[in-house]
Amino acid sequence: MKIRLGYACVPVTIDETSSHSLTYTNYKRLGNKANEKLDSVIKSNFESLEKILKYNIRNDITFFRMTSELIPLVSHPSVEYDFIIQYKHYYKKIGDIIKQNNLRVDIHPSAYVVLNSVNEEVVTSTINILKFYQKMYKSMGIESKIVLHVGSKVGGKRLGIKRFIDNFNKLNKDLQKLIVVENDDKSYNIRNVLSLCEKLKIPMVLDYHHFKINKNNEKIEDYIERIFNTWEDTPKIHFSSPKDKKNKRSHNDYINADDFIDFIEKIKFTKRDFDVMIEAKKKDDALFRLIRELKYKTDYKIEQNTIFL
Repeated sequence: MKIRLGYACVPVTIDETSSHSLTYTNYKRLGNKANEKLDSVIKSNFESLEKILKYNIRNDITFFRMTSELIPLVSHPSVEYDFIIQYKHYYKKIGDIIKQNNLRVDIHPSAYVVLNSVNEEVVTSTINILKFYQKMYKSMGIESKIVLHVGSKVGGKRLGIKRFIDNFNKLNKDLQKLIVVENDDKSYNIRNVLSLCEKLKIPMVLDYHHFKINKNNEKIEDYIERIFNTWEDTPKIHFSSPKDKKNKRSHNDYINADDFIDFIEKIKFTKRDFDVMIEAKKKDDALFRLIRELKYKTDYKIEQNTIFL
């Protein structure tokens, strides 16, 4: 049984970010220099992403969430710009690094990406963004996942799930294969999302923090095998710790190692390999600290930031 750890988007150990932004207000204000500035920001983000991936490789981190902000303004209806062909070389370079080093990457779009929204403009924008990510992956030569929440609960969960299914069916078949759905901490719980994923025959991402907040009497032990069975390849899990007792939904800077160990012990009976995305504010530093604590508190075999049971 192998558990590979990863982190999301921006390392804290090195001064690099691939999330430099450009607002539409500033873009419009720049006039005829707008596209020049946009080009500069995009190239800067690509260069930083390359450095981050190489940093991860040197530190044996082979699971990573790429930022959804890599390409600013990509979904803005008033920005006519070639976001794919113009950066073909950059996409290929990133894709080659990913493939040559057997990295697993994915993307978790922003909260504005809501496939089951009751607002048709939001749905149209969401589908356009998802299509862009599909083109981006193709340009990189990879087939990675896009993590979504079910989204809106307007009209109740039953109607929200129906809207998700209806709009999911509007996506092309290849794009559908990229979508995975995560349980959330307020609306769609583990049972809702698992049922949806089994119906659509797509993978479910278990967010254990969300599960602990948004559950009734469910035990993770009773659901984990069904969740893992939604995956044809290695399942992935999101794990975070609450900031404090008053802010249970917010992420802590680090991971509570005792809670993590308790979770692993509950589900290790599956004997399945899986990947864990560490969702902590201290990013890679939180991953490294967790590994150090596991070495002290357990007899787990740990090699290259990967846990073996």
